[in-house]
Amino acid sequence: MKAATIRSAWQDVPPLRVRQFSERAVAEIPVLAEDILSAIRRDYPGLPLVLDDSGEPMALIGIRRALEHFVENLAAGLGAQHVPPQVFQEFGRGEVLQGRSLDSLQAIYRLGIRLAWRRFAEIGHQMEIPPPAMYELAESGFQYLDGLVAESVRGYAEAAARQAGERLRLQRRLLDLLLSDHHHLRSAGDPADLLADRAARIGWRVPQTVAVAVLVRPARSAVPPAVGDEVLLDMECEQPRMVVPEPEAPGRAELLRRATSGWAGALGPPVPLADAVKSLRWAQAAVGLMERGLLPSGELLACTEHTEALVLLPPEELIGGLTRRRLAPLEACGPTHSRRLAETLLAWLETRGGAPEVAGRLGVHPQTVRYRLRQIRELWGDEIDDPDSRFELELVLRSMRLRGELG
Repeated sequence: MKAATIRSAWQDVPPLRVRQFSERAVAEIPVLAEDILSAIRRDYPGLPLVLDDSGEPMALIGIRRALEHFVENLAAGLGAQHVPPQVFQEFGRGEVLQGRSLDSLQAIYRLGIRLAWRRFAEIGHQMEIPPPAMYELAESGFQYLDGLVAESVRGYAEAAARQAGERLRLQRRLLDLLLSDHHHLRSAGDPADLLADRAARIGWRVPQTVAVAVLVRPARSAVPPAVGDEVLLDMECEQPRMVVPEPEAPGRAELLRRATSGWAGALGPPVPLADAVKSLRWAQAAVGLMERGLLPSGELLACTEHTEALVLLPPEELIGGLTRRRLAPLEACGPTHSRRLAETLLAWLETRGGAPEVAGRLGVHPQTVRYRLRQIRELWGDEIDDPDSRFELELVLRSMRLRGELG
């Protein structure tokens, strides 16, 4: 069953009168457009006036074209009004370039429609157009307004997307410069000048210090960290990277904790801006230890809170060789007894106390500790009294504890 067609009130207006109304309205459009622009500039004095190649204001051209399109459709029946897209999309793009939202532009459109309707209503009254037809004209005018706004929104969205893409590209170039070895940049000039130029292109304030974070992508998809424009974020890497300015500023740590909720990773130590790549390396080392289960995962951990593990665990070959040399006396003992002696030796080296203090740390009887300490002295002899030997012993034993080989 066909839907009923809504009859237009303009069908009851004699065609000649419709044509005369249209001609009268078209004749007044140039002056009306000037009046609308004057009212807009009066109510919005900060609005920039962009001129076309001939020196005519683009806003005036847009107002005039919109009115012409609207009135030209009267003779054909109101129905769905055609909106001239190019000019109004350009207005939307202009709002992006000026750093404004679409709110003021929509208010300007409403002002223009209101003034236009007021003049058309005067013409309709003078030409005795029936009120139902004029009501229908008003309704069509506000539908037309919706079309103008839709075209501006389209232009705004396209420009915003291009601007965001360009900012991401420039931000990635800045990140690449920050996190590279600056020595190879000397031929291109002063890296500091190049960095300042790239930072200025995205409006990034160059800080004195930074910390670099490396993130581990969650097993399930997650929303990118909501860090804002102040923190540089590169989500294109397999392990996303962040450059955090002034990481020791009050509240910064809490802000990062909230922003990276649902993400794991490591935040490198604070360093001068020129040494950002060093912070990156520590963060990468920490993430490597997290992936091996040697550091806690599940959140963004700070490297400065895990200094011992980061210093002792990565150089495995060096520590491994030192471990074999320093713990060679334990080779003659069984695995279980070797472990107990090693734990006792580490507790003694850390406390520098007597049997009661070491026993308290290990949770054993002091007499047991005295027995083990006598064995330790027999195994290492005078070497146990040498400060350098004691330091290296404590180093390798702490490394073993970090790897879970000692209690």
